[in-house]
Amino acid sequence: MSRLTYTLVDRLATIVLHNPPQNRLDPALLQELEDAVQAVSSSDARAVLLRADGPDFSFGGDIMDWPDMNVRELRGLFERYMGVFNQFERLALPVVAAVQGLCFGGGFELALRADIIFAAEGSRFGHPEQTLGLVTLLGGVYRAAERAGQARAAEWALTSEQITASVMAQAGVVNRVVADAELEAEARKFAHKLTSGPTRAYAAHKALLRAWRTGGVAAADEAMFDIAIPLFETEDGQSGLSSAVNALKAGTPRPVLDFQGR
Repeated sequence: MSRLTYTLVDRLATIVLHNPPQNRLDPALLQELEDAVQAVSSSDARAVLLRADGPDFSFGGDIMDWPDMNVRELRGLFERYMGVFNQFERLALPVVAAVQGLCFGGGFELALRADIIFAAEGSRFGHPEQTLGLVTLLGGVYRAAERAGQARAAEWALTSEQITASVMAQAGVVNRVVADAELEAEARKFAHKLTSGPTRAYAAHKALLRAWRTGGVAAADEAMFDIAIPLFETEDGQSGLSSAVNALKAGTPRPVLDFQGR
């Protein structure tokens, strides 16, 4: 039975977790996620929406088999999860996550791979790993720290408390909090708007942020022009710059462009 669906409509790729009742992440779902990421990469998608069916986004990993696995098997399992999650994170497209209900453990770590997170007002986030005597196995604690700072990320990880969407928004983890009933529509509307944007420039911004995460401002500065200058040769970059110059010369407002992603 499929644990995930992937669709592509009007240049928006939608990935939906569907593993009731808690949308737990297991190897079968992971394989489907990897397949979806590869499908997105080879398609004409211009943006991605990640969401989940049911009342909750995801309770995290399916832990049922973990006690029967040796440490070598566990390491292999988690390295595979990390690899696929990171492929998702490195998609050269803007990714929007829509989170409802409970978003815990690996589910939270997956949502943190998105560029933009929309959260329903009633949603809650958390790292339950401390209650198992473990740590955030897929990079959750330091990805939360990257958005919210070390102090808050450490508190959330050490206490395993459930954090509301409003607190997550105040901390900078969540971008927007919307009414529960409006979550999918609002997130989809935002993601669809991105499909008309300068896709190559979006990818460049993601690459610059990745360079900054790796080595700070100095590393991002070092990478800047290798990433940025090729945009001047793109169709979108040339049309955008020309339209701005022409508007300045004419003394008229700049037109809103429908970029082609090229």
